[in-house]
Amino acid sequence: MQRHTLADGLCFAEGPRWRDGKLWFSDMHAGQVMTCNLAGQIETVVEVAGLPSGLGWLPDGQLLIVSMKDRRVLRYDGQRLQEHADLADLAGCDCNDMVVDALGRAYVGHFGFDVNEGRPFAHAELILVSPEGEPSVVARELKFPNGSVITDGGRTLVVCETFASRLSAFDIAADGSLGPRRDWAVVTGTAPDGCCLDAEGAIWFASPLSREVVRVREGGEVCARIDLGRMGIACQLGGPEGRHLFILSSGSTLPAMCVEKRDARIEVCEVDVPGAGSP
Repeated sequence: MQRHTLADGLCFAEGPRWRDGKLWFSDMHAGQVMTCNLAGQIETVVEVAGLPSGLGWLPDGQLLIVSMKDRRVLRYDGQRLQEHADLADLAGCDCNDMVVDALGRAYVGHFGFDVNEGRPFAHAELILVSPEGEPSVVARELKFPNGSVITDGGRTLVVCETFASRLSAFDIAADGSLGPRRDWAVVTGTAPDGCCLDAEGAIWFASPLSREVVRVREGGEVCARIDLGRMGIACQLGGPEGRHLFILSSGSTLPAMCVEKRDARIEVCEVDVPGAGSP
């Protein structure tokens, strides 16, 4: 697939979402939520001192932002940034990606352990935040829950477990709680990170350790792979017809290196199957 660089010189781009004709994303280690249009023009939306990650929207249009270090979900109405939910008592380590459903319910993952400091592995929980900002644990014993999508008309949540090389599925109950975990796809040799859903029900996910972006169907059939030659962090389908695949990648992992080198970039290519579902 032919791809070109849309934007570069970023610290660490994460959490891409397509909305209002722009790609929204978090430049995590720069502490900024930003947008980028198809001409590559970047604008800063809001600054987040606790490092922004996952993004989503409430039904009234307010932006939800995961604030990683202080383990909160923030709410931004275009003028004021305020706390939506405090997850510190439920998340044992930095929070990361998030998906928000049509009702405004947010599903948030966390690291489980300090990756950057090389701490021993620990499982993590998945946290549900109600539209009113009430948090609760809805899944446990996950191996670094990360990028997520909601599919099947809002009935199924699929979560990338980065350190399990798998995508896990959960049935979503009427109250937002989740049923038992089941394998959606196992892709050996990958580390699934940020992801997005397409109109055929397949999922594109970025894999930093195998330096690629992968399209996979439920059951584990790999349909496509894009070799990046650098760490794939996240991806998102968008554009006028939903066929632009935005790929966020980085050459650095440690925060200090990300800030110093600013070698994260956003690339884009066109695919045959448009995006669908949430995000």
